[in-house]
Amino acid sequence: MRLDKYLKVSRLIKRRTVANEACDAGKVLVNDRIARASYDVKVGDVISIQMGQKELTVRVEQVSEYVTKEGAPELYTVLS
Repeated sequence: MRLDKYLKVSRLIKRRTVANEACDAGKVLVNDRIARASYDVKVGDVISIQMGQKELTVRVEQVSEYVTKEGAPELYTVLS
């Protein structure tokens, strides 16, 4: 699954266009590398998102195309 879609489906970022813009601006790192929106997310990847002064780091636990609002937190584990 594409990185921008994963960020939207997991509800880490509210909209896919915002996720795409964050990737283009270099604010999303996957495994400590700047990632493009087209990056193929895999289980075990560590994603860091820099939004303003805050940084969120998560580990991918599952990759699923469709998830309910209640099931979204099961897709990742927050590291910091």
